[in-house]
Amino acid sequence: MAANSSSSTGSKSGGGKQSGPSAEQVVSNFQRMRQEQRSMASKAAEFEMDINEHGLVIETLKEVDPGRKCFRLMGGVLVERTVKEVLPALESNKEQIGKLLESLNTQMQNKGRELTEYREKYNIRLVGEEDKSKGAGSSSNKEAGDAGSSKPGAGVLVS
Repeated sequence: MAANSSSSTGSKSGGGKQSGPSAEQVVSNFQRMRQEQRSMASKAAEFEMDINEHGLVIETLKEVDPGRKCFRLMGGVLVERTVKEVLPALESNKEQIGKLLESLNTQMQNKGRELTEYREKYNIRLVGEEDKSKGAGSSSNKEAGDAGSSKPGAGVLVS
């Protein structure tokens, strides 16, 4: 009995894979990619806020006596330092966060291109875009729909 069940499951999975990803797989991949882009955007906004906060603190500390005490939170521990010790570290941190932000923006642009290519490849339409595309260029959409009708997953509608 065990030999029969393994051969039958093997033939089922082998036949389904050849036709390409199902509509559900296309939608889940698209949703995953959109979520990755959203999380990158959220992280970029967080970095921008950190840069602004660093800038405010740096501007404030530049006007203060370099020998004056100040406190810095490091890994959850409040540490006493002087302004002349903290100021260069803050400026360095601000530069590093700026570099990370640039890198993250580049990654977001790449992810956006990847999403656009994926949408075009599988003819994915978002719910709000359906009405707009019909009115804007119905002849080109009809041609794309006719050409994509032989493809599995063509015309996937994502909310």
